[in-house]
Amino acid sequence: MEIKTVGVAGTLESSDIQIMISEGNEGIQIDLDSEVIKAYGDQIKKVITTTLQKYGIENAKVKATDKGALDCVIAARTLAAAQRATETSDKPELEVLE
Repeated sequence: MEIKTVGVAGTLESSDIQIMISEGNEGIQIDLDSEVIKAYGDQIKKVITTTLQKYGIENAKVKATDKGALDCVIAARTLAAAQRATETSDKPELEVLE
């Protein structure tokens, strides 16, 4: 899947995560800002990477600002940002979240 623009989803509210996805060419690169990065950073990155790969994105730059989001929220925000970045929001592929 080709990234055509910058896609953003989520907020900076408590228990949420803001995901910004832009074009990349060296795999999935994640810049994570989180107060719980020491305890959950690897898991947050894994959820983002897995969601993008299921959606067919192999190269992307991701800026994630976490405010204590659960895995299901991270996956949903990642998918929404990916759909916006690939300009495919009109064709949701919710099975990616399973």
